[in-house]
Formats: sequence, C-alpha cells, structure tokens
Amino acid sequence: MDNNKAHWENIYSSKQSNEVSWTQAVPEASLALLHDINPAKNAAVIDVGGGDSTLADFLLKEGFTNITVLDISAAALNRAKARLNGDANSITWIETDILEFIPGRCYDIWHDRAAFHFLTTTQEVEQYVKLAERSITPGGFAIIATFAENGPEKCSGLIVKRYNAQQLAEVFGKGFTIIGSVYQQHVTPFNTQQRFLFSVFKKL
Repeated sequence: MDNNKAHWENIYSSKQSNEVSWTQAVPEASLALLHDINPAKNAAVIDVGGGDSTLADFLLKEGFTNITVLDISAAALNRAKARLNGDANSITWIETDILEFIPGRCYDIWHDRAAFHFLTTTQEVEQYVKLAERSITPGGFAIIATFAENGPEKCSGLIVKRYNAQQLAEVFGKGFTIIGSVYQQHVTPFNTQQRFLFSVFKKL
C-alpha cells in the first residue's frame, strides 16, 4: 500500500464523519451547480474523491440513475455503502487513486470537491487535467472545488494547492471553457470556516 492510500485508509478507519473537516450534511453548493447545469437524469455523473460524501445520496433521491463514486480509500467507500444500504447497488464504486484511474467510459458530469487541491506538483495537475479531458464527453461539464486562495493551507495534515478563479481557469483552459465560479464558506463539524472556490467548466 502506498503512503497516500495508507494515509486516507487510516483517516477513514480511525475517524467518524463528524471528526473530519470536509463533512457536509447537505452538499448545497455542488447540488446548486448541478441544478444550474440541469443534466438529464440518465447523465453519467462521477464524484471524484467522493469518499463518504452524501452527494450520491441526494442524486439518487433526485432520480439520477448513472452515478459513479471514485475514492482512493476502501474504508470511505464502505462507509458510504453501509449508509446507503440497498441503494448502494445502484451506484458504481471505484477504489483507486485518481491519477491511476483508467476510465472505461466517458462522463457527462465530473464532480470533484476537494480532491484536486491535494495535487501540488505541476506534473500531477497536468496529469489530472489530461485525464479529465479524456474522460468527459464533448459538451459535458466539470465541477471543480478547491480551497480558495485565502482558504486553509493544509487539510488532514497534507499541504494543498489553493486557487482563485482566474488561476483555476488557466489550469483547465486548453480543453475547457469556464462557465462560472462561486465562493462558499464551508462550516466544518468543529464550527470553523473554510473558504472554497467552486468553478464550472464545459468540455470543448
């Protein structure tokens, strides 16, 4: 097991949802942006770094039928499956590091809240963007959420790369056009605040 995977397996095996900063009872910003895009209910949606996020729960409730959740941590995915119970069978679960992901299909909606910002080298960032370009259908969308430029410098003990809207648009600029960006003050389970940037891109 590599160090990155071991780190996240340890986090999800040793901490409950109310003990990690990224937990959201309702992923309001993500859902609002998805509603703005207004995809068909059979659109292929992938939640990259979804872990035990409740986004899949809400998408199922809204009638989405083609949902994939990808995460490096088996413990995180197993926690989500246990929460969803029988509904978990309606979702495709992929346990892998995003940089090692070999997609067997394309996706209409690529959602990533707080996985991308853990990629801190130019090589990692470029590899991710190329993967997204290959994996999203033409005319499809990417919703990318990172810590904002004045957000936390670390998460879960790891250094992150923070962005403003222009910087994130430049990173995804070749294969995508930016639709818009919004900022969100995320309130953690510890009642602290973290400033996030959510940007929506359309695949060219």
